[in-house]
Amino acid sequence: MKNQETIKKELKTIKEFCKDFQNPIVTEIGDQTGNPFKVLISCVLSLRTRDEITGRVAKELFKVADTPEKILKLKLEELEKIIHSINFYKTKARNIQDISKVLIEKYNGKVPNNFNKLINLKGIGVKTAAVTMVYGFRNKEFIPTDIHVHTIANRLNWVKTKKADETMYSLMKIIPKDYWIEINDLLVKFGQNICITSSPLCSKCPLDKVCPKIGVKRSR
Repeated sequence: MKNQETIKKELKTIKEFCKDFQNPIVTEIGDQTGNPFKVLISCVLSLRTRDEITGRVAKELFKVADTPEKILKLKLEELEKIIHSINFYKTKARNIQDISKVLIEKYNGKVPNNFNKLINLKGIGVKTAAVTMVYGFRNKEFIPTDIHVHTIANRLNWVKTKKADETMYSLMKIIPKDYWIEINDLLVKFGQNICITSSPLCSKCPLDKVCPKIGVKRSR
């Protein structure tokens, strides 16, 4: 695996290369609203769904219900209708209502600023909890790790891990802390545009000559 100095250089290269790419939708929502509830719910909506669909559906939902109390005033069928463009919308609608109920009953309608409490909410895993902490509360103690972060970190030989949750904790041991708040953004943008999970555009990649391409089956 690569040392910390090499990783820092590669991160700087990725940051410069991705400066004109659009930020991930959940980050945008966090930056625009500073609202942990909107970040949390947007992240739930975004799972296995493209950013452009997530952004549109989240906007439609928040026009109608942007607090746990307003979510619970909607019938399940109404919520499903609003978010029906999202993959797994029925499951997500139930989870969103369950999350809203717990937030009201246990946390006075507020999203807890606590990673362990977040992962105990229905449908919330390590990645969503970390995203909420970082982009909802601007907490710098986590590295949100989705498929893009996991894939790129392994392809570049920064880590050697099998699952995204494992990757997060491995990255937290080797990534300089001043990168933690932005590494998810950088690698998601890089993964959406260049280091695509299914078929990376290696010919356009600024790290092509130094990338060991671990796990890459084909490249363009």
